[in-house]
Amino acid sequence: MRSLLMAGAVFLLAAAPAFAGGGKAACESGLKQAFHELDLAKAKGLGGTWEITKAATLLSGAKIQSEFGKYPNCIDKVRRARAFIARSRKK
Repeated sequence: MRSLLMAGAVFLLAAAPAFAGGGKAACESGLKQAFHELDLAKAKGLGGTWEITKAATLLSGAKIQSEFGKYPNCIDKVRRARAFIARSRKK
């Protein structure tokens, strides 16, 4: 039983970098897509200016989070920014 627990712990420690890499990829691709959506929303016009400002602030924060390796925080900020961008399109 103890050796099974040790094997599980070793597996989790070995797999941790792979999970972190997935977070990095999700963060980076989310940032790229969100910045593209933000540019489109800005080009559309002034409707939802407040939402666009909030989204831009969140995306700036997400970029900083990604540079420090805080990928879950980056992904959360990207998700919230994209929600603000979507709201700006409805106005």
